[in-house]
Parts: sequence; structure tokens; C-alpha cells
Amino acid sequence: MRVLIAGAGHLGEQIARALAAARNEVVLVDRDEERAAGLAGRPDVGVVAGEACEPAVLERAGALTADVLIAATDRDEDNLVIGLLAKRRFAVPRVVARVNDTENAWLFDGRWGVDAAIPATTPLISLVEEATGAADTVALLRLSRAGVDVIETAITPRSRAVGRLLGEVGLPPGTVVATVVRDGRPTVPAPQMRLRPGDELLLVSHSATEEEIRAAFR
Repeated sequence: MRVLIAGAGHLGEQIARALAAARNEVVLVDRDEERAAGLAGRPDVGVVAGEACEPAVLERAGALTADVLIAATDRDEDNLVIGLLAKRRFAVPRVVARVNDTENAWLFDGRWGVDAAIPATTPLISLVEEATGAADTVALLRLSRAGVDVIETAITPRSRAVGRLLGEVGLPPGTVVATVVRDGRPTVPAPQMRLRPGDELLLVSHSATEEEIRAAFR
């Protein structure tokens, strides 16, 4: 899948990393030339410096062949313009846009070319799911000093872990569940907790990959 992400800030870079790890072809676009230069050279993500509100920049980034465009800047007006251009000019099949100010949420619909509007507070994994309809496990960050990764995974209705006790799930070596977020509230994980669809788990691991974590719960 070819994914174009407008906005290479913290959120955009996290999304790019997660989608690239899932073997998607990802291109980041950012108007900050210094930030774009800092990201250039990564083997897993392409980078284009320029204003994504300009059709020429989107075309240079590959909008004509993109399957998904994610407008993830911190400016709602830019995300709306980018979404409209993506849908109307480049016929991108799926457009996902970040909503920074909830008062502007009513604007983010098909009239502006937006297929899915995502509030800025939405967890990263949910945003990736909206973008691709496929990802359910995302590596959030690497704690270099501790030498561990923090990985988030979601329990879907199709997960084989549904109805099982947390203690029954065989985790990769060196991996622990740090918390289970249920109904928007983090809870202390206990072996006797029975997993439900919609649960989101934060795991800490020395060496497990996203694929290994996904396999444990799917």
C-alpha cells in the first residue's frame, strides 16, 4: 500500500514508522526544510520537502498513485485543503485527516474530501487502523537507555485472545504487559483479567517484534 503523510511532526513520524514497519510504502511531506532534511535518508520512508497544500508538491510526493493520504499537520485549515486536493484533484481512494480543534470537527467530511476525521487525542493505533484498515499492533517508542520497546496492540473481535485470561496468553521472552486500557481507562494488568474486544494493551519488551506480539494475541 502506498501511503502519503502530510506533516512530519511527532505524530506524522510515528504513523510513518508504524506503517513502514507493516511493509507499506510511505512518503512524508513537510514544509519545514530543516525537519525534512533531518528525516531524509531513512531506508524505510521517503521524504519530500514542500508545502503539502500545493498541488505540485503533492504530485511530486506521489499523490497520483497513493492509496491513502493522511493529513496530519497541526493546522486544521491545512489538513482540510490537503484533503480536498487529495480527493478532488488526485482521486486518492482514502483520505484521513487530523482534527486539532474539536470545534472544527463538523468541517471534516466528504465535502472536503475527508473519508475519516481523527481527533488529535485519538490513540496512534486507532489512527493507523483508520488509515489502512489492517494494523492492530504498533511500536510506539524505543527507550534507548533501558534497551526496551513500548508496543501497543488492540484486541479485535476476531482476535483469538478474546475471552481468554491474560495469564493464559503466551508472550515472547522478555515481554510484559504494562497496562490494559479498557473503556478509555488504564487498568493494572492481572493474570486473571479476561480480555475483551476493544481492549488496548501496552507492552514492554527487550526484543519482541510487532509481528511476534500480534501473533500472541491474534
